[in-house]
Amino acid sequence: MRVLVVGGAGYIGSHMVRLLDRAGHQVVVLDNLSTGFEKAVTAGDLVVGDMADSALVESVLKKHRIEAVMHFAAFALVGESVENPAKYYQNNVVGTLSLLESMRRCGVTRIVFSSTCATYGVPEVLPIRETSNQAPVNPYGFTKLVCERALQDYAHAYDFGFAALRYFNAAGASPVGDIGEDHDPETHLIPIILQVALNQRESVTIFGDDWATRDGTCVRDYIHVDDLGAAHLAALEKLEPGKGLKINLGSGRGYSVREVIDCCRQVTGIDIDFEIGSRRAGDPPELVAEPVLAKELLGWTPQYDEIQAIVETAWKWHQQHPSGYNS
Repeated sequence: MRVLVVGGAGYIGSHMVRLLDRAGHQVVVLDNLSTGFEKAVTAGDLVVGDMADSALVESVLKKHRIEAVMHFAAFALVGESVENPAKYYQNNVVGTLSLLESMRRCGVTRIVFSSTCATYGVPEVLPIRETSNQAPVNPYGFTKLVCERALQDYAHAYDFGFAALRYFNAAGASPVGDIGEDHDPETHLIPIILQVALNQRESVTIFGDDWATRDGTCVRDYIHVDDLGAAHLAALEKLEPGKGLKINLGSGRGYSVREVIDCCRQVTGIDIDFEIGSRRAGDPPELVAEPVLAKELLGWTPQYDEIQAIVETAWKWHQQHPSGYNS
């Protein structure tokens, strides 16, 4: 299949490009490189540009006879979305609607969309099912929910076939260590911990140790980036005109911040320092997926089902690329 990967030079998108190529698909990447890296694109053709540039998107869709789109081109920093919501509504919502209209004009009606567990907000019941109430508590989560609703309406009105895959905490890197996570600023827990191990930070800040969890620190469900990619491949084969899939992607197992720090200490052999900070506004105490639907509909289960295996791949990447792609 001929697939356009929007945001394919970013963290998750670049791993997806590699998996698509290995699975025999023809890949074209569209990325404005605002947060992505040309070096991260290991297969296919790279077109530098924005998904909101309708003329460019339509020319790419027609030139390469694209049959399906995978969309990873969202801004995804919760704190930033609170401080600068306009940036998130403009890119995540307006940009996505522009992409969908370009697809519609070109007759491309299959799309796999990168969504998030942030659409659930603070869950009322754990683990989180796809039928759980969606009540996002920050602009990032809300912009993703708006896009999900738009996809649902496009499926009904224009026969789009879509999958909205709600990620939990993406983590890890390619097992060979050549592509991985490189954000500026870095906000994800595992890379921050590993930066302490590399003496790039003095310590890790734990945002609150008085949550109603087993050790007082927040609990999250971590999923390896290649496992996310495998789910996208499976979803691509399941797309049907006029129908949509909304599926959680997680392991079904949660790890506390303290447990992740302990795991990183074991993997690196380094005594990683941490300090206790105040709670962050909008942080749910616990986010853990109920991944049954992914197995039933996609035949998908994560291959990296232990946090240690995920951290080991991340540590390999950070050791080989201590300054990310600029190493």
